[in-house]
Amino acid sequence: MPRGSNAKRERQYEHIKESAEKRGENRKRAEEIAARTVNKERARAGESRTASKSSTQDMSSGERGGRRSHSGAKGPTYDQLYAQAQRRNIHGRSSMDKAQLKKALGS
Repeated sequence: MPRGSNAKRERQYEHIKESAEKRGENRKRAEEIAARTVNKERARAGESRTASKSSTQDMSSGERGGRRSHSGAKGPTYDQLYAQAQRRNIHGRSSMDKAQLKKALGS
């Protein structure tokens, strides 16, 4: 983490890094993703001395991630569909692939 970051940003960094590692990213790539995300959020909040135009005027990293996972070309991820099927108690979900889960959920 950069000098001058606060406890909130430290927690955010660790959370993002752990999430990236759970998704299968290697440790170095997970650290890079976390650092870039936290730095962008610091710039957007006015917590950094310098900030690029794209950091301050572009969409937030959370919004970008949400768009990629929910409305991208492939739509929601398999894990998101599976969790939704689990909440709806759809039987046979464990043996379904992504397309079958979409069909069962009416997505």
